[in-house]
Amino acid sequence: MNRILLMKNTVTIFSVSIFLLSINNNVYGTIGGYSVSLANDQWEALVDTQVQIVADLTNNQNRVQPFAYLVQIQDENGVTVSLSWITGSLEPGQFMNPSQSWTPTSTGKYTAQIFVWESVDNPDALSVPLTIKISVVETRNT
Repeated sequence: MNRILLMKNTVTIFSVSIFLLSINNNVYGTIGGYSVSLANDQWEALVDTQVQIVADLTNNQNRVQPFAYLVQIQDENGVTVSLSWITGSLEPGQFMNPSQSWTPTSTGKYTAQIFVWESVDNPDALSVPLTIKISVVETRNT
């Protein structure tokens, strides 16, 4: 399940259940004391507020699985404004929460794409990509 939480000006987006083969992107959340909804399928973030893109990864195979967790952020013109990744490996049955951060510096509509690959050099997909729409604003509507 996806969640947005605000803790000391950090927005965290969780995406749950990337099983290295499938992904489930049910969504709910809270930001500070505010209830969050997906208005027009978009999360809302503030300019100069760090966004954490976090996924729950589980290796449901009976072998060690190396992986690369990539997060690409594109603006409304399709220009990549952030690309980051971490690599690692999961033992059979192991679970972890990789995370990548992004701090938007201007308002606009953005798309975050999450990829889980075999490695950065070997882009064999271990799950279907997850796409999250983010609207970056100056101040939050209450």
